[in-house]
Amino acid sequence: MTETADWKNGARGQKFVASFSGGKDSTLALYKAMEVGEAIGLIVMLEEEGQRSRSHGMPPEVVQAQAEAIGLPVYTAATSWADYEKNFMILLATAKSEGAEVLVTGDLDVPAHGCWHDRVTKNAGLKLGMPLWEMDHLEAVRQFIDLGFVTMLVTVNLSLGMREDDLGRVLTHEYVEELLARGIDPCGEGGEFHTTVIDGPLFRQPIPVRKGEILKNGEYAFLPLELDKP
Repeated sequence: MTETADWKNGARGQKFVASFSGGKDSTLALYKAMEVGEAIGLIVMLEEEGQRSRSHGMPPEVVQAQAEAIGLPVYTAATSWADYEKNFMILLATAKSEGAEVLVTGDLDVPAHGCWHDRVTKNAGLKLGMPLWEMDHLEAVRQFIDLGFVTMLVTVNLSLGMREDDLGRVLTHEYVEELLARGIDPCGEGGEFHTTVIDGPLFRQPIPVRKGEILKNGEYAFLPLELDKP
């Protein structure tokens, strides 16, 4: 068995920390890993100012609400892209000192050789678990929906067939069919869109969010979400 053959089952019987964006892929990977291993926390990287998550632009309050609903602590750091790996490694070292043996990620399409996560986990003395690795994209999104997860589109790339009115839509089987008919990867793996998960089988309660005003930056449009506090 090659070393990479264990990536899909890397968390089996192990304690792990999960790289978490708050989107559908990292959430589905976390769900699958928690079925076979023991989660000790979530790694969430923030932008330099610490006001938004580095991956999906979510405010820390929303990410924290997700973590609390799942029942896991958050390992977090505010970082530039230049210092990203250094700060990520610091969080891996902290997680390892607290018992983590594996880093779990939601990657579907990464090379068997030269994978960034594979390199950093080896440098940190951890194993790598990627439960979704090489999974069919349509199968992954349909499985996610069938499990009862609810996720909302929060970022779209307008140059890749997405529209402003896609923002705020929830992924359903019907919407997936619409995306396919428009020639769009249903997982958004080509950078077409990003999502934020607001409910599902991992969550003790739904995440109450309030939609902000749509923002544009070049070919991208964003739907800011805020925690809707009572």
